[in-house]
Amino acid sequence: MRDLFIATILSLGLVGPAAAQGDAPDGAIQSVIDNQFQAFSADDFDRAFTFASPTIRSIFGTSETFGAMVRNGYPMVHRPAGVQFLDLREVDGALWQRVQIRDAQGAFHLLDYQMIETENGWKINAVNYVPDPGAAV
Repeated sequence: MRDLFIATILSLGLVGPAAAQGDAPDGAIQSVIDNQFQAFSADDFDRAFTFASPTIRSIFGTSETFGAMVRNGYPMVHRPAGVQFLDLREVDGALWQRVQIRDAQGAFHLLDYQMIETENGWKINAVNYVPDPGAAV
């Protein structure tokens, strides 16, 4: 299911709407992602789902389906032991926030969050797992 989610999100990231530009408020973007982490940690999937873009919400339909995907496919996001925000960058007109997550076993994971600005504020439009650059090809 995680591979399907990644493939779906990758394709959306390539053809989806570009993020609204201007002065990207790093703090507001990081706050949205951090608030979603807090909701996941509290098993409040209804709240976590509110930080997802309309596209993501339409893909998963319900907060229960979304929560099951996160619990099963992204345990490091569901229960992070540590979170560090790295660079916010623009790629092909879209804003991507890189996040380093330490999981409960102490392993580190890099994730890129595509952010879009909606009439209801910043929303998470995609999450891409960044492969370990030191891993064998």
